[in-house]
Amino acid sequence: MRARESAAEYVVKNGKRKAVILPIEEYEELLEDLYDLGVIASRRHEPTIPFEEVLRRLKKNAPV
Repeated sequence: MRARESAAEYVVKNGKRKAVILPIEEYEELLEDLYDLGVIASRRHEPTIPFEEVLRRLKKNAPV
């Protein structure tokens, strides 16, 4: 996760936050994060591969 300050501005009505204005870069990062979470959720039932197997496959396919 990214730890940084937001440049968000809040629209307040009757003392309650009703909307937020974000820099476009921050908005696009949030959309990308949401997309990534959607992909993760859609793949949650796929079988997993042990870490050692991933390392073995990477070493096998690594350029010399």
